[in-house]
Amino acid sequence: MTNDDLIAKLKTIVAPYIQDEEAFKNLSEDTDFVSDLKINSANLVDIILDIEDEFDIRLENEDMEKMLDVKSAMEIVNTKLSA
Repeated sequence: MTNDDLIAKLKTIVAPYIQDEEAFKNLSEDTDFVSDLKINSANLVDIILDIEDEFDIRLENEDMEKMLDVKSAMEIVNTKLSA
């Protein structure tokens, strides 16, 4: 899966939870879920569960703690998919 494909899938997953439309339009690897998209911690858990379902992977607590921005999410998903 290319980075562009992965970003597109992540964008679909986070779309229902965002609070900042402008930041969402410019979503990139550097986008932070909390500070840029204004996603609260409860919704971040929902996003993590949606990522698990979408990619059919299981995320450990340490993975979840690191998944604060798009780049980290991409790295974790790619690591889990290649395992």
